[in-house]
Amino acid sequence: MSTQGVGARVLRKEDDRLLRGRGQFVADIRMAGMLDVAFVRSPLAHARIVGIDIPPACRDGVYTVQDLGSVRPIRSVSGLPGFKISEQPILAQGKVRHVGETVAMCVAPTRAEAEDIAAAVRLDLEELPAVHDMLEARRDVSTRLHEEWPDNVFLETRVNVDIDRVSDAPIKVKRVIRTSRQSMAPMEGRGVVAHWDTRLEQLVVYTATQMPHIVRTGLSECLGLDEGQVRVIAPDVGGGFGYKGILLTEEVAVSWLAMRLGRPVRWIEDRREHLTGGANCREHHYVITGYADSTGRLLGIDCEATVDSGAYSSYPFSACLEAAQVASILPGPYDFPGYRCVTHSVATNKCPILPYRGVARTGVCFALELLLDDLAHAAGIEPHELRMKSLVRPEQMPFDNITKKHFDSGDYPEALRQAVEAIDLPAIRARQKRGEADGRLIGVGVSIYCEQAAHGTSVYAGWGIPMVPGYEQATARLTPDGGLELRIGAHSHGQSLETTLAQVANEILGIDVSKVKLIHGDTAFTPYSTGTWGSRCMVMSGGAVSRACQQLSARLSVIGAWMLETQADQVVLRDGRLTGPSGSLSIGEIARTWYRRPQDLPAGVNPGGLEVTEGYKPQRDSGTFGYGAHAVVVAIDRETGDVEILDYVIVEDGGKLVNPMVVDGQIYGGTAQGIGTALYEEMAFDASGQPQASTFADYLLPGPTEVPEPRLIHMETVSPYTEFGVKGVGESGAIPPPAAICNAVNDALRPLGASLYVSPVTPRRVLEAIAEAQDAAAAAIAASTASTAMRDSAKVAP
Repeated sequence: MSTQGVGARVLRKEDDRLLRGRGQFVADIRMAGMLDVAFVRSPLAHARIVGIDIPPACRDGVYTVQDLGSVRPIRSVSGLPGFKISEQPILAQGKVRHVGETVAMCVAPTRAEAEDIAAAVRLDLEELPAVHDMLEARRDVSTRLHEEWPDNVFLETRVNVDIDRVSDAPIKVKRVIRTSRQSMAPMEGRGVVAHWDTRLEQLVVYTATQMPHIVRTGLSECLGLDEGQVRVIAPDVGGGFGYKGILLTEEVAVSWLAMRLGRPVRWIEDRREHLTGGANCREHHYVITGYADSTGRLLGIDCEATVDSGAYSSYPFSACLEAAQVASILPGPYDFPGYRCVTHSVATNKCPILPYRGVARTGVCFALELLLDDLAHAAGIEPHELRMKSLVRPEQMPFDNITKKHFDSGDYPEALRQAVEAIDLPAIRARQKRGEADGRLIGVGVSIYCEQAAHGTSVYAGWGIPMVPGYEQATARLTPDGGLELRIGAHSHGQSLETTLAQVANEILGIDVSKVKLIHGDTAFTPYSTGTWGSRCMVMSGGAVSRACQQLSARLSVIGAWMLETQADQVVLRDGRLTGPSGSLSIGEIARTWYRRPQDLPAGVNPGGLEVTEGYKPQRDSGTFGYGAHAVVVAIDRETGDVEILDYVIVEDGGKLVNPMVVDGQIYGGTAQGIGTALYEEMAFDASGQPQASTFADYLLPGPTEVPEPRLIHMETVSPYTEFGVKGVGESGAIPPPAAICNAVNDALRPLGASLYVSPVTPRRVLEAIAEAQDAAAAAIAASTASTAMRDSAKVAP
């Protein structure tokens, strides 16, 4: 390993500009004559649009759906049988289907003036009953979001593998588990700047997106333009997490307006728009049953899962990505013979969902791992012991689980063993027996997770969505002075790609990372890509960069060997120099010969020169499986319901780590978000479909005082299918915390007979669980007393 190559803890190149305030985000872009947009948004969740009253003085600055002409609505479809298509109008047409839906677009020289115009526009709305609860929406079809549908369900899926074989298992536990809806909270909101380049006859769109090429495709479809007429640029992006992974109605509307007016137009999302009208995620409901044998080995799972998908199907992932994935990923890394799962993707009068960091895995992990804890207690064993009996073993790798997920490598039992050892379970049990001086209750919880990453063609082709990943391409080009330019189609919004991809290049070519420049986020200069999602960048883009640099190395060897008067197989490229039997040359010297002294080149040299584009797929495109175990200790104040995290251990295996420091940051950041899911974050809606949080005073996020410093332990089991053996780790940290923390809470509450099966675990919910347990205990005592009294009375009766 070099000091800068794969495996080195290289400081992030990005930080120098970002920490000095020299980054360029969408809101930093200024253009001559630029106008600002504010949207009139629906104040109701479900209503018919009777009229839109625009004051005459404002008419020239207000646009509604009638003005858009031939602009097409957003359609995100799936090829899965039974999927129902929804059309999302760019500006509401006929009726509105969620609070915050865009109804009119107002434009002015400044945002403040545009907001004044928006405030003057009056909407005449006929309110309709709101479909606010996903379970009720399935049962009651009297109110339908999309009148052409017979119900409110986008899609139902079913999987059944020998569930009847295990239904008579000696241990059976059934639970109802629910996760709350969340709103993502990247530091930078969404934003768009668009203008029409009259010289090139091209729409140029700056937007905060994770997938520039997919947005270009979507814009061209909606606006009726050739894709070559659309250029999408994603500058610095201040966090994404999936929130910036869909095509926005605002992107289409602002782009159309820029073309209409012939002037640059900008929209920058404010936080209230983000919270009330932006996409949400993670509202799941599970009715789940687990089966185990008398020793506590898992035998089967039977589940009905419902996911609230909101009003429209988000482009390009569709409305069914979460629920349909539940069925395939619920078994996780466990080996058992019986399985059944039915899922429902339900339409409600809420903003659409999109894939949030971890996608369906956070909810699935929560449901499965809470169930396993209760199965273990029913079997009379420690929760980690049941898992040890049921996890796939390293000697089974590669392993196809019950839903045919192909696990590439790993030692799951060892990860769990290390987590339990590090948390010191015997000491925690002894502490619980002693009790706390302050009266708080102590609990310990564990959670196992796996993260399928870098999903390939075969995985997504079955979805029938307009975004199937193929070969990920990268271009590597040497400059005349020996520097290196890399061009990729994926985008970095916190993943440190400018650093880690430079390390990959250094590993192959030995070029100092400071001389490697990454160009990305601009469809005019980068290879086509489905973008950044699913923890795919290092596997896919890293693999493509490696292959491109290998091709460059071969070309350099031919030219350099000629210059050293030897053969290509007699030279070695190391540390940026080509060395042969009689001397060495720097890459810069070879590059100068190619660019400036072609008369010195050998005959038959590759005319492609020192610029190479290579595509990459792993040997199997079923994805990589990063994994790990989280163990946590909590203390609960039984008087206030407060939950404090006392200790947190993470054992993580992401294959070969290109930059362990960057991986640490990804895991820490994801864990902080997972703690938010576990204890704080909830986007609640009332019966009329009104969101109950519109500021961060209402929507709680964890801060430095709520997030402890975890103890992080790395394992490193390489993938047999990828370049260097890397796996995806971008979402890992966010998946298991809710399950581990809730298991710890339930462990602490168990002496009281209380338990929780919902996230977030708020103080109110903790106190309610304790009160319910006390009421149940009191009722049991009263019933027992009454029964005893009746028996005594019967004994003395004449």
